[in-house]
Amino acid sequence: MATFTATRALSTAPVSGPAAAGVLQVAWGTYNITAALSQNDIIQFCRVPAGATVVGGYVQAKDIDTGTEAFDFDIGWAANGTDAADADGFGNLGVWTGDAITDLRPEVGIYYPLGNVLFATGPQAFAAETIIQGVCNAAANAGGTGQITVVVFYTMV
Repeated sequence: MATFTATRALSTAPVSGPAAAGVLQVAWGTYNITAALSQNDIIQFCRVPAGATVVGGYVQAKDIDTGTEAFDFDIGWAANGTDAADADGFGNLGVWTGDAITDLRPEVGIYYPLGNVLFATGPQAFAAETIIQGVCNAAANAGGTGQITVVVFYTMV
């Protein structure tokens, strides 16, 4: 198991501060996978500030796995000292397929809206600064390299 960190998840990267209630803010991070991930590898994408309430977001990427897909990658968050970690809190995404889906994206690639807890209980609030991350459940069958971006929409209340 290895942990990889995108530039915007580094402790030196700025994290947006408080804004007026109801103002939508965005945190995002991009990581370029240069060697195929292994099971249980983690990518830390970005951080949201203490008091953030995540209301949505998405994952986008190139087609990470070609041929018979096996790449299984979930999106969630790390423990922050107050809130417990949840490896798939924003998406138990199953095996990724980059096949075109005419009604959603006509080109080859990955696009998943964040869900899971957002569908089950609504917006997710964090008491402390939190790293948004992904975990590899199964390695890619072929290829396994490429860029993944995670975008998180949140408010401060």
